[in-house]
Amino acid sequence: MAEPFPICHLNGRLVPLRDARISPLDRGFLFGDGVYEVINARGGRPARLSAHLARLSRSLTALRIRNPHDDTGWRALIAGLIEANGNGDLYVYLQVSRGAEYGRNHAPLPDIEPTVFGFCAPLPQPAPDTLRSGLRCITAQDTRWARCDIKSVALLANVLLRQQAVDADAAETILLRDGWLTDASASAVHVVIAGEIRTPPYSQQLLPGTTRSWLEQLADEHGVPARSVPVSEAELRSADEIWLSAATRGIAAVTVLDGRPVGAGVPGPVWQRMHALISAVREQ
Repeated sequence: MAEPFPICHLNGRLVPLRDARISPLDRGFLFGDGVYEVINARGGRPARLSAHLARLSRSLTALRIRNPHDDTGWRALIAGLIEANGNGDLYVYLQVSRGAEYGRNHAPLPDIEPTVFGFCAPLPQPAPDTLRSGLRCITAQDTRWARCDIKSVALLANVLLRQQAVDADAAETILLRDGWLTDASASAVHVVIAGEIRTPPYSQQLLPGTTRSWLEQLADEHGVPARSVPVSEAELRSADEIWLSAATRGIAAVTVLDGRPVGAGVPGPVWQRMHALISAVREQ
């Protein structure tokens, strides 16, 4: 991964990232008591910002953390951070923890000033070989906590699941819970069966992806069959196509799953069409 850009936001100030400091008593550090959001930007313009801010607000509400900014304030913060780092193709990472209290108390939840942190890094670009040949992935049992719909900073299970993919020389770990598809360790998962895009319905077991919702919107606008429906492990393994979607990844075709080819073993025709639609929108 490329190094982040040098300027970050910390509690209302733009400072050098290497000099940024928070209290060791911050509840994000002690408990993972915080949420985050990742927003991509091209030419300095954030993509699907309203959807990202809405998800950030939902996550904060779910953890009963006071939202430190209104919509206008967040937009100004993000714009200032992007400008300070060159207005290029990048992604913005935002994190809000409950803040730092003097001590370590599980409850009651303290009413303290939230810690707000943000930084930017170059937006990853898909390698030509990935577009041509797709990705290798593995499957694993979903060992994450029971509120995956909250974009929490408590990501240890995700990190360990992603490491399983690294150990297997794969790009991502696709997750199954009780025989049903949920997410991947850091992506939403879509399958194509008989020309129809199928994605597991929203629930507490998976994160509501902003790229997923954009993909579903594009499919609806261009007459590509798509629906939200439970996907069994058997359907996943026999699917004609499998995709991953994420803010920093766009959509990527999975062509090998657990060592076996997906469909014809190359990015399929429905992925080709949706990738072309997404690329056309980005070029406008």
